Amino acid sequence: MLGVVGVMLVVASLVFVGPRRLRETRTEIRNRLRETGPVAAVLAGVLAMNSFIRDMSTNLSQLVGVRVTSTIHAIEGAFVGQVQTFAAPILTTYFSNVYVYGYAFLMIFPLVAYLAMDDQRPMRELTIAYILNYGIGLICYLAFIAYGPRNFMPDVVEPLLYTHWPRSQLLTSEINRNTNVFPSLHTSLSATVALMAYRTRDAYPYWLPVAVFAAGSVAVSTMYLGIHWGTDVVAGLLLAAFSVVAAIRIRQFGDRHDDIVRDRVGKLTDRLR
Repeated sequence: MLGVVGVMLVVASLVFVGPRRLRETRTEIRNRLRETGPVAAVLAGVLAMNSFIRDMSTNLSQLVGVRVTSTIHAIEGAFVGQVQTFAAPILTTYFSNVYVYGYAFLMIFPLVAYLAMDDQRPMRELTIAYILNYGIGLICYLAFIAYGPRNFMPDVVEPLLYTHWPRSQLLTSEINRNTNVFPSLHTSLSATVALMAYRTRDAYPYWLPVAVFAAGSVAVSTMYLGIHWGTDVVAGLLLAAFSVVAAIRIRQFGDRHDDIVRDRVGKLTDRLR
């Protein structure tokens, strides 16, 4: 997996970021990391906490969580089963690779692209949005017990990812649990990337259509493969929109706070001279 995603990152960096920006990033990397470091450290902490809690989340969720699978099924019925009526070998291969490789690429490449920008505000916004996605998603996974359609109605929905690519279960089992479906973080994080691509379309105009298409493919793949309900996908889209809007507000608040601190430090320095 690392090799495939690595090649995708190299190609995308050359095509969308460009050699000039990449060379400039090498000389400015320390300053840019210093600017985004605090937020990146928080994201690393959230990911570490998410990994730690995930191992005990199933048992904890059984104690405090609300069972919502039947409710979701009552809302949409066999919608995912209808999606799978379009199943074909070429589509299964495509969506399987999108779910595994495409998703990983979507999560990592924007970090490279935004680190290569002179303006690090998009980088901070993306990082904050990731934090919100993971944090809220973890709370939802603890609060709601929801089984995916492949588990809830195996006679209607086939686990296409695992029947097509059995070895992928070894990978997905490390990061997924059967009850971690509402909302779909695959959808929310991919949609977050697409929304940020729209915000940075002036800097990376050709990345926008690719990001939107890839994010849409990831969202569809979660249903086509029988992993998520349509309700999970809708909730994921709403989570993405909230996370991006909130990230922008948080970044703006942080910038205003930094300006106030710099102004006060400057005035104090002038008085001491």
